[in-house]
Amino acid sequence: MLKKIIYLLVFVMFSSLTGYANEIFYDYADGIYHIVIPEGKKIEFISKEKLTTNADIHKQLNATLTVNAGFFDPKNQKTISFVYNDGLLLESPIENENLVFNETIMENWDKVGNRTEFRITEYKGVIYYDIVPHNVPYEGKLIASAQAGPMLLPDLRLEEEFFVVKNSEGRVTRESASVLHKTARTLIGLKGKTVHIFIVTTEHPMTIMEARDLCKSYGLEKAMAFDGGSSTSVDFKNELHVTSVGIKTDDTGRKLKSFLIVK
Repeated sequence: MLKKIIYLLVFVMFSSLTGYANEIFYDYADGIYHIVIPEGKKIEFISKEKLTTNADIHKQLNATLTVNAGFFDPKNQKTISFVYNDGLLLESPIENENLVFNETIMENWDKVGNRTEFRITEYKGVIYYDIVPHNVPYEGKLIASAQAGPMLLPDLRLEEEFFVVKNSEGRVTRESASVLHKTARTLIGLKGKTVHIFIVTTEHPMTIMEARDLCKSYGLEKAMAFDGGSSTSVDFKNELHVTSVGIKTDDTGRKLKSFLIVK
């Protein structure tokens, strides 16, 4: 914790002298990348009809930052998460027949359909970020959002979002997204008006509880998981290309469905 505080103090001092306080920056320690997006940066979400890599999207859009976002079904290349951008619905899991004809999923649709999302809204000319369950109402108009889950902070919602199912004896009978196992993770959270992203590589894999504790240790007020495991990916300018196995400049990474981008 002391090292984190010293790092942030040094960064703030340096930023005030160089004018870079409004720039995206990142640090790295022990297999974990911590990316900070300051207030004022335009965050967007995009999706592709055919799966493609994080690196390819980053190059195609000449983006500053590109990160993997929502869940998808690799069998039919359709989404498992709601995705919106510019106020328009880009992806809906209701259009995924592998979900619609899955009896277990449909019996628990009130949980699956209400999984947590990162949301950007505008109200009276002010832009707001939030991390909330999909069905939580909002004021103003929706700008963009990407759903995944589970929520990490302020509350961990494993059973509420159907990532974990327990029997009457409290024993886990179903687990999704490897939430109880150590794996790579893509995490996003809020602290004040800044957005924090953690890319947890397989050099330091985490359970979802450990991921929650990581976000808490940085003082985040709200946090959630995006798709993780082999989907974990980030590209930043021409400086950083990371997949779930760490830095590999010759590794294009897994092909994905939706992405968070900052141009």
